[in-house]
Amino acid sequence: MRPGPRNLITDVPGVAVGQAQDAHLKSGVTVLVGDAPFTAAVHVMGGAPGTTETDLLAPDRLVQQADALVLAGGSAYGLAAADGVRAGLRAAGRGFAVGDQRVPIVPGAILFDLLNGGDKSWDANPYAALGRAALDAAGAEVTLGSAGAGMGAMTGTLKGGIGSASILVGDITLGALVAVNALGSATVGTGPHFWAAPFEHGAEFGGRGPCPAPPAPDVPRLSAGPGQATTIAIVATDAALTQAQATRLAVAAHDGLARALVPSHSLLDGDLVFAAATGAQPLPDPLETPFQLGHAAALCLSRAIARAVFHASPAPGDPKPCWHALYG
Repeated sequence: MRPGPRNLITDVPGVAVGQAQDAHLKSGVTVLVGDAPFTAAVHVMGGAPGTTETDLLAPDRLVQQADALVLAGGSAYGLAAADGVRAGLRAAGRGFAVGDQRVPIVPGAILFDLLNGGDKSWDANPYAALGRAALDAAGAEVTLGSAGAGMGAMTGTLKGGIGSASILVGDITLGALVAVNALGSATVGTGPHFWAAPFEHGAEFGGRGPCPAPPAPDVPRLSAGPGQATTIAIVATDAALTQAQATRLAVAAHDGLARALVPSHSLLDGDLVFAAATGAQPLPDPLETPFQLGHAAALCLSRAIARAVFHASPAPGDPKPCWHALYG
């Protein structure tokens, strides 16, 4: 399995990504939008999630598809980003038809970046406007590192950010998009080696390879308080998945999160993975293909997490250093 041509989630035909950020605020929004509604699902494994409209994504609900998925900074304030995205989609005539009205389906999740050195003394919540700006900027390119929802993200040891990667499974494309703001660390000990190194393609996050002498496991120490973390991600594919199958894809993708961030899925993180399936590619095998896609989703998300940290860039007042500042 190899990456797609861009090595981004936008290698999946029919999806685009937009980002908007405020350097003064040290926060932002990242949006995945489909050319048409897509099957969507979610799985939460962190103990401190912040979400909107995720209850709609259970397989037994009326609505089976979404128009967009939103990743935002700002903790609970960032949930307003979905309002901006919803307004933009409604203006474009998108949404679930209810009589003569359209209601865009825009599930979202947030991470905690309120203590990252940015100015959070706003008079009016800025996230709805950032959400609308991110939607308006949607396209095929995705800026990695300190952008969008990852603008001011951190990990336990280094600055975090936005990451993306893709992988081809036969004729099916799968991609991952992630905002890395973890309690745990993406690197081993105090060195430059990424936990995700065994899954790296080429030198997409430095080419250092696995840590030659990993330290003995130790009891981790808390570097953040309750709610001050959370890694939120999307895995997308052009495979024709039911909502139940998409849910299993999100579950499997969490394996990749756990391989790339140590520790992960803690009570203090809100770790969450959305899944999106456009349905353009039929499944060659109804049992084997979803099994293969789950494995690919875990690999792809691990790589995207490492790329987020690898591409982070410094800014004044950062509480944590960037990978490149220490090892680049």
